[in-house]
Amino acid sequence: MTSEDFWICRTCGVERSDRPELCPICADERQYVVESGQTWTTLAELAADGCHVRVDELEPGLHALQGDPGVGIGQETKVVVTPHGNLLWDPLGYLDDEAVAAVRALGDVVAIAASHPHMFGVQVEWSRRLGGVPVLVAAADASWVGRPDDAIETWSGEREIVPGLTLHQVGGHFPGSGVVHWAGTADGKGALLSGDTVFVNADRASVTFMRSYPNYLPLSAAVVERIAARLEPLAFDRIYHNFHGRIAADGHGVLQRSAERYAGWVRGDFDHLT
Repeated sequence: MTSEDFWICRTCGVERSDRPELCPICADERQYVVESGQTWTTLAELAADGCHVRVDELEPGLHALQGDPGVGIGQETKVVVTPHGNLLWDPLGYLDDEAVAAVRALGDVVAIAASHPHMFGVQVEWSRRLGGVPVLVAAADASWVGRPDDAIETWSGEREIVPGLTLHQVGGHFPGSGVVHWAGTADGKGALLSGDTVFVNADRASVTFMRSYPNYLPLSAAVVERIAARLEPLAFDRIYHNFHGRIAADGHGVLQRSAERYAGWVRGDFDHLT
């Protein structure tokens, strides 16, 4: 299979080696098929549409990649730069030679990983263009991979990528939903790259947790308390989700307080306010 022998869903931006009638990811209750119907595209078509990738620094050692115009869900890919090698997190559904060169200029990527299947993007294509680096997929979500490849490695529970950079499976949005704990930040305070396993709210002072964000399906109090408990031992000051949202300080405290608030509302603790 050549690099152009695959398809990209226009709605979610995830690659597939086949082209089914409906994208399985979009047909799931956590996502949606647009009213106009399923459409597929290719890298060549997206390039012809004028798509390119913008790279910005978020903080020392952390860079953001953004498709312009946005592709699929429009996530903001993160590149974490460490002395031991870099991580490409929540890969975009688009790349070109300039984007690959920009990522290479930041140092060697040693792994590609996504927080959950909505963020797979063109993960295999990124791997091939970056020299066949491993694509880490949570075993619990491996059935959602639409473009199998030898570069894909499954993981469960916890996986150290390089010293100071560790994947943690916490579930919730998907059974394999994960986060990256980046202990080796320049200021030593740590950061959490959360995808939408933990989603930064519009107030930038709280986070939330959902089974489906576009379809407003909640998680139970027990699941959110489980997520919070699994993340409680980690030290981090900032939280970055998979778009532009950021908790700029006290991320650990914000997450724990937000989880407690969420659990109380879905449990009915605050029904007297409604």
